[in-house]
Amino acid sequence: MLLATLGVAGLHWLTNRYDHTVEKQQLLAPAARQPRTDLSRGLNYLLIGSDHRPGANPEDQRSDSILIVHVPAGMRQAYLISIPRDLLVAIPAAPGYGGGQDKVNAAYEHGGGGEAGARLLSATLGQLTGLRFDGAALVDFSGFKQVIDLLGGIRMCVDTEVRSIHTKTLFTPGCQQMDGARTLDYVRQRYDLPDGDYDRQRHQQQMLRAVLDKAGETHLRNDPVQLDRVIRAVGGALTVDTNGVALEDLLFALRSLPPDALHGVQVPSYPQTIGEVSYVVLDNGGNGLFDAVRDTRMPEWAGANPRWVNRL
Repeated sequence: MLLATLGVAGLHWLTNRYDHTVEKQQLLAPAARQPRTDLSRGLNYLLIGSDHRPGANPEDQRSDSILIVHVPAGMRQAYLISIPRDLLVAIPAAPGYGGGQDKVNAAYEHGGGGEAGARLLSATLGQLTGLRFDGAALVDFSGFKQVIDLLGGIRMCVDTEVRSIHTKTLFTPGCQQMDGARTLDYVRQRYDLPDGDYDRQRHQQQMLRAVLDKAGETHLRNDPVQLDRVIRAVGGALTVDTNGVALEDLLFALRSLPPDALHGVQVPSYPQTIGEVSYVVLDNGGNGLFDAVRDTRMPEWAGANPRWVNRL
């Protein structure tokens, strides 16, 4: 979506110039892959945010954020569905792992991180939701820090005072300009927030919206040198699996998606301690959310479930 926002003008030139900067891998397991992607029918993409790119030590790999991006037919709106990192799921067996019940973000680690970890995570989510994905992307958060800095920072609105457990920075309520390091520090916080990880999910959704807003500002499009730097940084932070769809075709389909059409969605769920371990479990199987995604009824579901829909 960010590439599409940046590349409204000169799309063919852009994709030819920058296609090679985006690493391409097979991130989806066969059982979780849509046999054939039809851009006219909308898209379901798996977005995995990780602190490490493929090639890092497997024991250091973790999926810090997991989102299903649902774009209905017409490509005029998108739903960012955050999967709770502590969601209790059944993880299929994989080389070196026998399978079993665990937190969903452990699937990436059990798969070894990187390409194999993404495949196991996609298989886990496909089994859980009944969805098949049209593509997937691994986003390197440390690389995204550079993107935010090249954009000149983004505007984030802090709703609850919180002190970072990582840097001890105190975030006070109010809208403020943040650079890349400060933004990523803020959106990683979940302790001492009223809704814990649910607040963290919402803040990460807000970050994506803020980045898209800033990328869509006209001054960036009128500065070819800065635009070149930003797009290269975006490409360097991404590993993608487009399911055989040309990147140019994908960007062209998403070109009209406005940032203000983004909806943040939390999976209906609740925390539960099982065997002295804190998990998140689905509320009534997700309260029909995954059925709505499969049947392309998300606008109706969102209208009937405002508690789980965030304003971005």
